[in-house]
Amino acid sequence: MYDNLGAQPGVPRPPATTQANPFGNAFSGASSGFIRGGLGAYGEKILGSSSQYVQSNGHWTRITEPVGGRLSYKPPIYDINAPDLYIPFMAFGTYVVLAGLSLGLQGRFSPEALSWLFIKGLVGWFLQVSLLKMTLFSLGSGEAPLLDIVSYAGYAFTGLSIALLGTIVWNYSYYFLMPWTCLCMGIFLVKTTKRVLFAEVRTYDSSRHHYLLLFIALAQFPLLFWLGKISLNWFL
Repeated sequence: MYDNLGAQPGVPRPPATTQANPFGNAFSGASSGFIRGGLGAYGEKILGSSSQYVQSNGHWTRITEPVGGRLSYKPPIYDINAPDLYIPFMAFGTYVVLAGLSLGLQGRFSPEALSWLFIKGLVGWFLQVSLLKMTLFSLGSGEAPLLDIVSYAGYAFTGLSIALLGTIVWNYSYYFLMPWTCLCMGIFLVKTTKRVLFAEVRTYDSSRHHYLLLFIALAQFPLLFWLGKISLNWFL
């Protein structure tokens, strides 16, 4: 109530200043430096990258360097936009766990079944890598980094995990989640192969490239439907 008295003649008004927290600025500056330094150190020691890994500025272009008279992409340790195996490995593990959970809900789970699903996932991953690798060989080049191809092929398990999770929640969601997953993976591989992997080939044939890109996209449907169908049979 005394704050509304205003300035009265002859009555000194008490100072309206509040006591500042003596630790506020210190903790604020220290926390910012700690987060930046901690994340930078984590990225450098664990992820093999510098602090730029966690301080991306939104620039998504791959970094190239001259190697043997031609341009080549830098590895993930020097390029924050390079593919790595973290997401594929995590997605593959999630796929196996969700597939085992799906079998458990059907009353068919066993340790042998989980091993079978693990092997089936590895076979599917190998087929995806072989598809991309043979496509590049057919264009006269096998020089694209193998680990890059393995990484790009492994991203399929991200969509598969989402589709399996949706199927567990509602069984009929399989019939629209799986086509959506195949379509997304096909578009992803077409764009990636066109912009990144084909940059490694020596020759360029526009019509041949288009047919191969279409083949890669269409091949996702039978392959991912096979991986997404959780059973203990090779062909079902």
